[in-house]
Amino acid sequence: MVRTAIQSQAGTTGSGVSRTPLQHLQGIITPSRLQFERHHSGIPQIDPQQHRLVIHGLVERPLSFDAAALDRYPQVSRIQFLECSGNSAALIAPTPVDANCATIHGLVSASEWGGVPLNVLLDEAGLKPEGKWLVAGGADAAVMSRSVPIEKIMDDAIVALYQNGERLRPANGYPMRLFLPGWEGNLSVKWLRTLKVTDRPAMSREETSRYSDLGRDGIAELFTFPMGVKSVITSPSPGLDLAGPGVYQISGLAWSGQGRIRRVEVSADGGASWAEAALDEHVLPRCLTRFRAAWRWNGGPATLMSRAVDETVAIQPTREVAIAGRAPGSFYHYNGIQAWAVNDKGVSRNVYV
Repeated sequence: MVRTAIQSQAGTTGSGVSRTPLQHLQGIITPSRLQFERHHSGIPQIDPQQHRLVIHGLVERPLSFDAAALDRYPQVSRIQFLECSGNSAALIAPTPVDANCATIHGLVSASEWGGVPLNVLLDEAGLKPEGKWLVAGGADAAVMSRSVPIEKIMDDAIVALYQNGERLRPANGYPMRLFLPGWEGNLSVKWLRTLKVTDRPAMSREETSRYSDLGRDGIAELFTFPMGVKSVITSPSPGLDLAGPGVYQISGLAWSGQGRIRRVEVSADGGASWAEAALDEHVLPRCLTRFRAAWRWNGGPATLMSRAVDETVAIQPTREVAIAGRAPGSFYHYNGIQAWAVNDKGVSRNVYV
């Protein structure tokens, strides 16, 4: 099994994506080698003996750490999802794209992330009262830079050193990365090099002209950090054809940047009726949740859909609601309900309902 739908942007070196093959996985944890990747300028070659994380700015004591030093601090380990804010953006196209689950939705993964709570490091550095934001900088050639409110940093942010029990792989930020549970993936800066405490956001390229949500009125909404409640049926889906009439399991994944999944419903008739799916035992905050439902296929055309509700009672919107007010080409943070149409031969394809 390999990552799929690998794309590189024309005219660039190392800028592109590779996607997690969601339709071929079970459970909720993505093997590290299948974690989706998004690179803005390749993967830097970093000597861990030379690499340092520097905390500076509005702190009493600027600090510098290498990976060995961070390993001596208290650490936490949590199973949580990471999602690119451009995930599922293919569904804003005027007509349905003919693609499989991984190509449409594969920019999301869930891993066991291990590392040092960032509030521990900031407490040691001595956060000044005027420090309201933290600007994280990476060591890649793109010099990735994102601003994060200090409240999120002091809540659940970590400097991640491990993924699924092993050291971070180079493509996923070795030797250290920022990890912000539930928030858009671009904020979890890889190859983390600097953390500067400031009194205001940096207003960098990656949070103004990029990773912002432009409306039809010409006004861009900035700093839309949490990923919305979302679900996708991974099976049946394109490439996983049904062999003939009979009982099948509808299986999929649901997640929300606001917390736990409370409920998932599935429909086999294009949303005319809904039935509650069963959730697997592990329903964790800001993590992928596996859902399942039994379905008797009669051999005729069917349209499969899922919709999720999280613990804040936010419900996954219809496509019509999800695209309302967006400017043409504005594709970040799409979380609308998606449909697979199954024909009488058991073949699935992406459709709009």
